Amino acid sequence: MVQAYILIQTEVGRASTVADVISKIPGVLQAEDVTGPYDVIVRAEAGSVDELGRLVVAEVQRVTGITRTLTCPVVHL
Repeated sequence: MVQAYILIQTEVGRASTVADVISKIPGVLQAEDVTGPYDVIVRAEAGSVDELGRLVVAEVQRVTGITRTLTCPVVHL
């Protein structure tokens, strides 16, 4: 399993709605609206890096109100 944090910027006033919609996507473990330079932080998992990429591009980035994402894969050093 590959896990990642997805940092999301949204349109003004859309963070709560975006987090709610994303939390229902299969593969998303948690989605929280936060304060700071990002509006929503998501923890997601997939079977491979390629599956994770498809989750981000085909599912997460298509949610209305998102302006930018940054995917940070979890590594075990």
